[in-house]
Amino acid sequence: MGGFFGVVCDHDAISDVFFGTDYHSHLGTRRAGMAAYDPTIGLQREIHNIQNSPFRTKFEDVFDEMQGTSAIGCISDSDPQPMMIRSHHGTYAICTIGIVNNKEELIEKYFSVSGGHFDAMTGGAVNSTELIAALIDQKTDFAEGIRFAQESIEGTASILILCDNGDLIAARDRVGRLPVLVGKNEHGYCVSFESFAYKKLDYADEKELGPGEIVRLTAHSMEQLAPPGEEMHICSFLWSYYGFSTSNYEGVNVEVMRYRNGEIMAENDAAAGNTTDIDYVSGVPDSGTPHAIGYANKSGVPFSRPFIKYTPTWPRSFLSSKQSERSRVAKMKQIPVHELIVDKNLLFVDDSIVRGTQLKETVDFLYDNGAKAVHMRSACPPIMYGCKYLNFSRATNDMELLARRVIVELEGEDGLNYIEEYSDSSTERGKNLRQAICDKFHFASLEFQSLEGVIKAIGLEPCKLCTYCWNGKE
Repeated sequence: MGGFFGVVCDHDAISDVFFGTDYHSHLGTRRAGMAAYDPTIGLQREIHNIQNSPFRTKFEDVFDEMQGTSAIGCISDSDPQPMMIRSHHGTYAICTIGIVNNKEELIEKYFSVSGGHFDAMTGGAVNSTELIAALIDQKTDFAEGIRFAQESIEGTASILILCDNGDLIAARDRVGRLPVLVGKNEHGYCVSFESFAYKKLDYADEKELGPGEIVRLTAHSMEQLAPPGEEMHICSFLWSYYGFSTSNYEGVNVEVMRYRNGEIMAENDAAAGNTTDIDYVSGVPDSGTPHAIGYANKSGVPFSRPFIKYTPTWPRSFLSSKQSERSRVAKMKQIPVHELIVDKNLLFVDDSIVRGTQLKETVDFLYDNGAKAVHMRSACPPIMYGCKYLNFSRATNDMELLARRVIVELEGEDGLNYIEEYSDSSTERGKNLRQAICDKFHFASLEFQSLEGVIKAIGLEPCKLCTYCWNGKE
């Protein structure tokens, strides 16, 4: 994933962009960058690797190194950015969020019509943001170029551009899978993925861009360059997992959705008679916790935290490329509260079950520390398809997904023709999937939130939501 933040104002913008970008650190762990425009020195840029050190540490000297009344910043889980581009549009800085699935095809087509070149990275790879800039530059203005780029890309691209006159141009992806919001205060405008990021900096909500909408911002004006389209497929997983709890997307708060989602799961369990004699309801921290709070509030079973994550010194467990190291760090971070574990029947709610590697280790950890039984609930349906629009998970192919893997174990490749049945807990195949995962992970019971339950918790029309990772439909 990734996120961006930009400001154009009547005073130095570096501080706001520094803190606004830092507030997107939950969306990426690999690269971060900032670019600024000052009338006297022009465009400036700085990029750092943040895999082993947070954004604020790597950019703490930026106040001495950059200045300008306009600036953009980004957190990226893929290629280094912002890119600095010089073309017939002038010199500009650009950052993007999303994924380009047909990159090689677009590169070869670009070579055939332009005779141009790209800066090659390790292995000959081309930076996706540079490719998007090359597509934009094939047209006469930014708005036409952005539309052309988004229509050419198989995937998703939200775009933020800092022009060489200080203006910002912001574009939400073509069908609005990701949010792009505009804030305003007395000094200027900002653009952000996360709404809370600018509210903490004293900007107020001004506009949420519609799908494919493009705007130009100056310190004193906002001009629409392209109107929004009618089709929207915003990612449902924003609310289930990777959106920050205090953010709002399409008017729906993430934390409130998660409480509501947990309540619906508790109602479903009560109706099915699935849970009895549970001592505590708990979340698999961190994003599973609000779903668990909603479940506990509705069920009347006390909420507790049988283990606490020690985070002051341990880095994020998924940073290492080695699974063994990720697992070791994850284990080191879990500190048990034995009084809440020993001889207790525990029900845990996780935000999702993707590959399941760390979840199994968490459950083993609970049993090792004296739990009587561990029941598991997933706050979303079984993940059956790797995301091809946002690349939110590190699964490199669909068979890394636990649900798919278990289906093949149960029924061979032919079982993948019955994914809809396996997702449904009321069918024989659905029951077999859940029991097989219970046996594999030593769960006392397992249930997934239904697709209908997630949609109800979000509260938007189903046609406006992307649910591809669960049912293979946009």
